[in-house]
Amino acid sequence: MYPKITLNLGGSLLVLESPVVMAVINVNSDSFYENSRFSEIDKMLEYAEKQISEGATFLDVGGMSSRPGAPISNAKEEEKKMIPVIKAIKKEFPTTFISIDTVHSTVANAAFQEGAVLVNDISAGTIDPEMFPFIAKAGIPYVLMHLKGVPQNMQNNTEYNQVELDVLDFLILKYQLLKQLGVKDIIIDPGFGFGKSISQNYTLLNNLSIFKILECPIMIGLSRKSMIYKIIDGSPADALHGTTALHFYALQQGALILRVHDVKPAMDTIKVWKALEMAKLEEK
Repeated sequence: MYPKITLNLGGSLLVLESPVVMAVINVNSDSFYENSRFSEIDKMLEYAEKQISEGATFLDVGGMSSRPGAPISNAKEEEKKMIPVIKAIKKEFPTTFISIDTVHSTVANAAFQEGAVLVNDISAGTIDPEMFPFIAKAGIPYVLMHLKGVPQNMQNNTEYNQVELDVLDFLILKYQLLKQLGVKDIIIDPGFGFGKSISQNYTLLNNLSIFKILECPIMIGLSRKSMIYKIIDGSPADALHGTTALHFYALQQGALILRVHDVKPAMDTIKVWKALEMAKLEEK
């Protein structure tokens, strides 16, 4: 189904021969989907255990909301909030791959020291110029995402010549910079909802397969976003069915990592998609 792609995650080799799921855990009070937010470590650990039992390969832990209009967090405050969480997850679930969702290299470094094995940076190194050098020095895999502007103003800046090609050009440039620094493991995220209109998000999804040109795993973050719930005249709480539909389509376009709030529905979608792909192969 896919060519063999590997990630070196803290010395453990993950072979991505079929899609996997990344579960979202927000350690803040401001992320757009309430059920992913936690302020107490005990409740967060219960949630993490559920996500792992349902099949999550990664837990993506973030301390800063990146919803439209959200300000950039203070790095020291974010680190103070995040490190106890990383420590607790690592202690309770030592074999689980932990991703740190941050734009700050100091936070990423502190999390890396405590066992995080992946950095998920929504800003592609544009907010903190030390992020790329840190990634190269640490030898840690990196999620390279497209964002136009910053969360506080990104939805006021959605002008593109051709959204999918502009995003691809941005990612190619950043990819080349990372490779020049010696970064080996890069994951590509087109950045759905980050500086794009609803129609642009759907155009981007329709052309997701073009990002295969970079020969990197493609991660998508569509889960319960406004591009879904505004279409159905609902809220994030109403957007699971729409999320599942778009996850299936994204898998058909080449997505390898689904970043989600709901692990079991995403895992079920992957299983059904794989069955369909197997049937296609048997017909040949």
